[in-house]
Amino acid sequence: MAPKVFITGATGYIGGDALFQLVKNHPDYEVACLVRNSQRGVLVASQYSKIRLVYGSLDDEEALEKEAREADIVLSCASADHEGSIKAFVRGLSAHSPDRPGYLIHTSGTGILCWQDLERKTYGEAATKIYDDWDGVQELTSLPDFAPHRNVDKLVLAAAQTENASPLRTAIVCPPTIYGNGRGSGSQRSIQMPDLTKCILQEKKGFQVGAGKTFWNHVHVNDLSDCYLKLVEAAVAGGGSATWGAEGYYLVENGTHVWGDMSKVVALEAHKQGLIPSAEIISKTPDEVDRLRQYASILWGANSRGSAIRARKLLGWAPKGKSIEAETPQLVTDEAKSLGLIQGHADDVAG
Repeated sequence: MAPKVFITGATGYIGGDALFQLVKNHPDYEVACLVRNSQRGVLVASQYSKIRLVYGSLDDEEALEKEAREADIVLSCASADHEGSIKAFVRGLSAHSPDRPGYLIHTSGTGILCWQDLERKTYGEAATKIYDDWDGVQELTSLPDFAPHRNVDKLVLAAAQTENASPLRTAIVCPPTIYGNGRGSGSQRSIQMPDLTKCILQEKKGFQVGAGKTFWNHVHVNDLSDCYLKLVEAAVAGGGSATWGAEGYYLVENGTHVWGDMSKVVALEAHKQGLIPSAEIISKTPDEVDRLRQYASILWGANSRGSAIRARKLLGWAPKGKSIEAETPQLVTDEAKSLGLIQGHADDVAG
């Protein structure tokens, strides 16, 4: 019998690319996707004719519980903060029998690692703390309750069962700055780098938050999807070489950047393309950047730094996507097109 996978966020950036990777490698899997409405359903159906569509939202807990009860694996990619959907998945997957356990693979985010900067209200300054998901996994699973995404992380961890006779096994995937164009049927755009680029183009000047010294990890969206794929494959294999439950916490990164440096890279490319008058970088306060984009002081001004050891060691995960710098020229062009600063192909054709 083909494995049954239920996915949320299928028309989103993360879930859409994960779905693409899953179907590409395992067209035989029985996949069902949660979609909000018929417009989104058409997007998925046009790319994947065999996928079963489940219409609803994360608030439709009865439907989510039913899908989780019938699925072998739930891949939660829609929200890092929605408690009700996770509770529904836990109820549904817990109905499985120990000889056919259900697997929940949930997407968190390394905004959770920004908690110290948020507590101290320090933005733009470098921090030395580097988390890791191997020797330091217990630290990751016991962060302060006020840390972003911690509310849902706690629900997943509380439901986690490590015993072989458990009907439910869980894993948390915690990605940092994600970059690169997605391959899904809906959104193919990330958040942090595209929004930074958009704001620089709108302001017509490069800027950084404070001193611009904060660190953050990054991962190409295709490499993130490969990690999901490997965890799904491990679940299909009865758990495989992956760890689940209390130690099933996976950071996913392929390097570290400094946000001030990223601002310089974007401004230099934007100037090169003739979109801003100079590549000069100015400093803005947290309040000033928050007026440009909600939570910008955190997105570009807080520290979030860790080492993804577990996926590399246990799953053989080996990221191979383009570097974040190599993706910047196309990113600047794409954002300029979306703002109407340069013409796209459709505009050229229309004359």
